[in-house]
Amino acid sequence: MPVGNKQWFVLRVSYGRIDKAKTFVEAKGIECYVPLRHKEVRKQGKKRIITKPLLPSLIFVHASAEQLEALLHDNKVMANESRALLSYYFNHTIHRQDNPDRNPPLTIQDEAMNNFIRLTSIKNPHIIPITSNNIQFKLGDMVIVTEGEFKGIRGRVARIAGQQRVVVELFDGCLVATAYVPKEAMTYCLL
Repeated sequence: MPVGNKQWFVLRVSYGRIDKAKTFVEAKGIECYVPLRHKEVRKQGKKRIITKPLLPSLIFVHASAEQLEALLHDNKVMANESRALLSYYFNHTIHRQDNPDRNPPLTIQDEAMNNFIRLTSIKNPHIIPITSNNIQFKLGDMVIVTEGEFKGIRGRVARIAGQQRVVVELFDGCLVATAYVPKEAMTYCLL
């Protein structure tokens, strides 16, 4: 299968079965990646580094869409088990063109995945997973509003009247601010 047909898919793994999922995917001859976290712990006064999955319910699989479908529908995944080992992790930011009521599987661009693999392969206990809830926009950050009535508005983050808002500058000295915009409804954008 040519590499051009392959993509990095994000798959959900049923609870506590990440090692079994990795073994299963690799046994099918398909490349996969499970990012690990190297955590520093103290046991009986001695410092040790333990290795745990960074994202315990996700596995990244490099395959074609056809290979992935075959993998997910393989009878061995569900034999003698009450739940599926693997399932799609869907991209909730877009809809399928052929079926607007459904979301497509989440895929990761090769460049982003290579960067992620490089970062998570470093054995440093200070590398941690975060969610967008942990990120705070700083005053002056250039953002685009991603949802709500201000969707598509580009501007700079400002704090006005005690609320986080997006400010649009028409020309030097002429500024207009939105109403309050929650951080979940913003993303960074390039100038």
